[in-house]
Amino acid sequence: MKTLYRSAILMLPLLASLGSCSRYLDVNVTPNNPTAVPPSVLLPTVEVGTAFANANELNRFASTIMQQLAGAANSPATYDIYQTNGADFGNQWRFELYGGALVNAQKIVDVATASNSPAYTGIAKIMKAYAFAMTTDVWGNIPYSQALQGEANTQPRVDKQEDIYKGNQAQNIQSLFDLVREGLADLAKTSTTVPGNDDVIYRGNLTKWRQAGNTLLLKLANTISRKEPALAKQVIDQVITDGQYIKSNADDLNVTFGASVGSRDPRYEYTVISSFRDDIILSTRYLNLLQNLKDPRLTTFFTKPAANYVTRDNGERGTLPASATWSRYGPYVTGASGEGPVRLLTNFQRAFILAESALVLKTAGDPQALYTEGIRASMTLAGQTSAQIDAYLAANPSVATLTGTDAQKLEQIITQKYIAFTGNGLELWNDWRRTGYPTQLPAQNAAGIDATRPVRAVYVSTENERNPNFENPAPQSNVKVWWDVD
Repeated sequence: MKTLYRSAILMLPLLASLGSCSRYLDVNVTPNNPTAVPPSVLLPTVEVGTAFANANELNRFASTIMQQLAGAANSPATYDIYQTNGADFGNQWRFELYGGALVNAQKIVDVATASNSPAYTGIAKIMKAYAFAMTTDVWGNIPYSQALQGEANTQPRVDKQEDIYKGNQAQNIQSLFDLVREGLADLAKTSTTVPGNDDVIYRGNLTKWRQAGNTLLLKLANTISRKEPALAKQVIDQVITDGQYIKSNADDLNVTFGASVGSRDPRYEYTVISSFRDDIILSTRYLNLLQNLKDPRLTTFFTKPAANYVTRDNGERGTLPASATWSRYGPYVTGASGEGPVRLLTNFQRAFILAESALVLKTAGDPQALYTEGIRASMTLAGQTSAQIDAYLAANPSVATLTGTDAQKLEQIITQKYIAFTGNGLELWNDWRRTGYPTQLPAQNAAGIDATRPVRAVYVSTENERNPNFENPAPQSNVKVWWDVD
């Protein structure tokens, strides 16, 4: 199954430079390393590659264990009962992340620095930080500061997640925060060449890239806020003071795919086109949540080919309903014909992050107003008019108004963020690991380690065996990552 999607990413025209590997592929060996590739060719491979990694197998895993989807067959059926091991996600680690988006981002930094093009290095550093954050959030300690050096270092050090987020001067480890700040500083410099349509996200609009970079700082701070509240507050306070972050849906960092074979969003390809389309189905538990909340986004989030939504409970075994009747990802997630978009940094996300930080960290802003802003932004993306949103909030005060203790208010915020991020399973999983919300019962027939939901992915076996710097024995799926304190 995963071989199909390795092929799919290599078929994408924008990702042609990923190519095939020489000798063996690891986190420091570039799979196809021509000596002179301009940043304009590399940039779309980084942007589309990062989105592909977010929306492909890692999304199926996280969206299933977070009970928006249910696994009906193959890998999703094992994820659904919490079974995962080092045989999973090899393509994601080796081809989509280290051998794809990350190594190409580093190549942009190298080439664009030499050609005095900081507009390109700035974007590349922001995207590199996003992709590294995605990688460490999934696996914990990872090759970071010594990665992406090619055959100069084929067994890089495995850096602690704490050092990746916070930096470690003694070990020459730059923090993710400083990597983003460095990228933002580059965007302010005079650049010999600047991106245009080769930038498939913002078409060379550097103001929007500055807003995205600062919103990424908010995301990173939010991720570690339970573990390092003082640092998180410091970062968030500064971003709020500067005021340059995503403030409208038009500024979202979205990656749009094509509608033709080989260029479509992997969520569409997998659930509509491929021979694996019957692996995942809408979770009964998620349907119940949306229907209990009378949430109007349901109709665009998921399809309803039969008279009613056809679902499956998480972990359920037995006869499946007729596949033609299944409820699957709808146009909000996949687009009408596979164009997506993949939503990596959004206006609703920013509003919910600031609502949470105002509530918990006492940063500036009114939690209620920011919470409402997040709901409105998400519902607008899902096609609701302002009048329809007004009517929904007026008719559903239990959704519209934060009430109870701070913990109960936080649960409301995270639940609405969980709904808004339908289609981005990694964000759902990160928030649940951070906060414990939304509260969910275990899947039926839960197995895996201790029959508990995974709190990390297990290291890819081939990498663990090849690089002696990995922990041995490797942590299993029940061992929390550094920032996960709940």
